[in-house]
Amino acid sequence: MAESPVRTEVRNTAEILAEFSGYHDVPMNIVLEIGRRSMKVREILQLKPESIVDVPKSAGENIDIFVNGKLLAFGEILELEGKAGVRLTDFVTQP
Repeated sequence: MAESPVRTEVRNTAEILAEFSGYHDVPMNIVLEIGRRSMKVREILQLKPESIVDVPKSAGENIDIFVNGKLLAFGEILELEGKAGVRLTDFVTQP
């Protein structure tokens, strides 16, 4: 008897969400990393409310998105009505 070919099943978002419904209320830490910067101790001690720390990214540039310390996705910085936001552009895929 011939074996049937392996069937790849395409699942929609609703099916995936239903499968993980027991985990929907588990808190997760999300970090949107817009940049890292080295500063001297003197500069750090001079920081106060309303200080501005320059970062190497601006609107339109890509950032990394971490969930519980693990790289999960990539995004693009957006400026929305005077506020910053992030649009998800891609997810990390595991080989």
